[in-house]
Amino acid sequence: MKDKNNYPKSFSHVGITVPNIDKAVKFYSEVMGWYIIMEPSKVKKEAQTAIGQMCIDVFGEDWDEFEIAHLATSDGIGIELFSFPNGVKEAPEFNPFNTGLFHFCVQDPNIEELIEKIISYGGKQRMPIRAYYPKEKPFKMCYVEDPFGIVFEIYTHSYELTYSSGAYSK
Repeated sequence: MKDKNNYPKSFSHVGITVPNIDKAVKFYSEVMGWYIIMEPSKVKKEAQTAIGQMCIDVFGEDWDEFEIAHLATSDGIGIELFSFPNGVKEAPEFNPFNTGLFHFCVQDPNIEELIEKIISYGGKQRMPIRAYYPKEKPFKMCYVEDPFGIVFEIYTHSYELTYSSGAYSK
């Protein structure tokens, strides 16, 4: 890094739209173990508060209310869950080839147990568990879905540890 003002920014939170806020909070708190920071609550469209005006700025004028909840991972990353009453209640078709975010990743050394728990709560395993360095290192990964069709990935080891070893070259 030549520019001292260009430093790595930390990750704050991710926003996920779900069809049912209560079921999503239950899944993500019970399966993923994420802390509930703010229980589900309603936000109504109004311009008299900073939050109300911010939501109008973000979502425009074509809404009346939505539900929101805040959770946090063990390392302090926020998970902001949204549920809009008039939104589409199905996940879009999985297409990683189009521009945009197509997954997030969590880390758990017990990947098999987490996948079993995801499935027991109505989620899916999208592929077999794969190893980055078979016979050399225990780095594993797998893509899964939550019960709402949102695709995410599981790593057994940190991102830095997985890729600093040159996962794609010898």
